[in-house]
Amino acid sequence: MKAYIFPGQGAQFPGMGKDLYEQSEKARELFEKANDILGFRITDVMFDGTADDLVQTNVTQPAIFLHSVILAAILGDDFKPEMVAGHSLGEFSALVAAGALSFEDGLRLVAARANAMQKACELEPSTMAAILGLDDFTVEDVCQRVTAGVVVTANYNCPGQLVISGSIAGIDEACEKLLAAGAKRALKLKVGGAFHSPLMESARVELEAAIVATTINQPVCPIYQNIDAKPYTDPELIKQNLIAQLTGAVRWTQTVKHMLEDGATSFIEVGPGKVLQGLVKKVDVAVATSSATL
Repeated sequence: MKAYIFPGQGAQFPGMGKDLYEQSEKARELFEKANDILGFRITDVMFDGTADDLVQTNVTQPAIFLHSVILAAILGDDFKPEMVAGHSLGEFSALVAAGALSFEDGLRLVAARANAMQKACELEPSTMAAILGLDDFTVEDVCQRVTAGVVVTANYNCPGQLVISGSIAGIDEACEKLLAAGAKRALKLKVGGAFHSPLMESARVELEAAIVATTINQPVCPIYQNIDAKPYTDPELIKQNLIAQLTGAVRWTQTVKHMLEDGATSFIEVGPGKVLQGLVKKVDVAVATSSATL
């Protein structure tokens, strides 16, 4: 059974999507439609911008989304998902690719999400850190004992690789305690704020209104959602899980395990980069992984 997976923020690179634009008339139409919806030529930034240009939140999230969903769209009959999942932002890409969201609505939600997250980041200085070499329970336990501020486990990327999220003082204290508890590394990330933590509450409220007002249809296959790593096809439940995603954890390890338990025999990454393939291999080294290509 083929599982299609969609990357999140961090997968961007200069020149992304240019090959799709040049090779496919349908891709060109969708990219130009995206330029109109966003109100600026994101294609100029994607194709010719620098790495620094692509790091801006209002560019990064729609750029990765567009690369993923346009690639899925132009695969045509070769794209026949039996299950899908996306890492954080990638969940929106997965929903469009699986027919639950229209291209236009998906892009508008991603743009709204990026703007809401940026505003939330500006409200309070906050950050994230990657923790390597510790089990889930130890990381969760240490985060709960931090006294300097809010800290939570935000991304369960693969066994032994978690990301924590919270206030700057809280992250500093957590990193110190996690290293003392045996972490191989505690590396603060170059991100704008504490994604997937309670500090994103203002963004969650703002995005909730946009999601509630958006039509979500039943997808052509189950989507395994970040919030609890379980498969969904009911549009109302999908909406609730999307709303909860901004302040909830990305349970990617658990998602991959559930997909394997439900019969996934290969994982195909749709979009820029190969990050998710590496994470899948950390869960099950034997499973087949590949990148979607034209």
